[in-house]
Amino acid sequence: MSKATIVFCLFLLILPLSGCWDNRDINHRVLPVVLGVSLIDEQYRVFLEIPEPEKDTTNIKIISGTGETITKAVDTISRNLESSVDLLHVKLILIDRKTAEEGVKDIIAGFMRSREVSPKALVAICNQNIDEFFSKLSDLKEIHGTSMFDFFEKNAGWNPDIALTRIWEVYRSIHSYTRDIAIPLIVTGKMTAIEQSGSAVIKNGKMVEQISADETLLFNSFDGESTNGNIEVLNHASVMIIGNSMRHKSELIDKQPILQSRIDLKVVILETRGNASSTLIKKELNKLLTDRFNNMFAKIQKSEADILGLGQFYRNKLTRKELKNWRSVYYPNMKMNIQFHIDIQNEGYLKTT
Repeated sequence: MSKATIVFCLFLLILPLSGCWDNRDINHRVLPVVLGVSLIDEQYRVFLEIPEPEKDTTNIKIISGTGETITKAVDTISRNLESSVDLLHVKLILIDRKTAEEGVKDIIAGFMRSREVSPKALVAICNQNIDEFFSKLSDLKEIHGTSMFDFFEKNAGWNPDIALTRIWEVYRSIHSYTRDIAIPLIVTGKMTAIEQSGSAVIKNGKMVEQISADETLLFNSFDGESTNGNIEVLNHASVMIIGNSMRHKSELIDKQPILQSRIDLKVVILETRGNASSTLIKKELNKLLTDRFNNMFAKIQKSEADILGLGQFYRNKLTRKELKNWRSVYYPNMKMNIQFHIDIQNEGYLKTT
């Protein structure tokens, strides 16, 4: 075999190895878990919460940068660090409330297009000045690297009255005729690191209304999230929900949508007051939930934001052209009847009447 042939074969062996030339060791990468965004005078201000492992604990470092785009702001931050910023491990996107009210279409579309952040990352809205939020957060000694993400983690701090909304769900709602979305509102707490203050109602990528934490529980129920573990306090008892399911029947009569919904709840009684009976407890819980739902539905119907996805039940009853006008023509005239059926699992010595 000639020298030229050997050199040519060695050259061919080198080619498959060239794909890793730009890889960076994990020790030279910064891996933020929270990314905060606010838009001020057409400039994006980006905050990164970066875990810093130390002996027996993980502290956090907050750094920020500004740019014409989010990517430019992150690039500015990366330029001033000794390591490269890698957004692949971002678990939570936190958006300033004022920015959410102006619209998040460009922000969400940018994340979906760049693919630097996972579309499964959670989205929340900061219900206070975002600079103040991160400043207070960095001053807390008890907070660790994943505290904010743990607040939404089902195996950690999540409660069924906290919305769980991901980037892809917000993107879907922006481009859907029949489904809007609710995004959790959070602030720094007085006694705890983070507190929730209900949920923001997002329509066409803009925040148009706000619902309470109790109303968010009903949103979660319609969105398929379990309401297990939520505690309701009544006049004569406190109960905990341990199971929920629902059924719907939709009709379209003279172009008016009519929906009959039934929600079955399994509950256990935690405490009672006075001479309570199972019938009385069921009646009180039924009234509490029915009034709560009707108040929430009136609020979101007025804002023409279908966060419950009720338009989904009429996709086979309306043409695509009619579905395009679902929010403005059909949804405001919708009539909804909801019934709660309560099944008490531990009646024990309660009177039945």
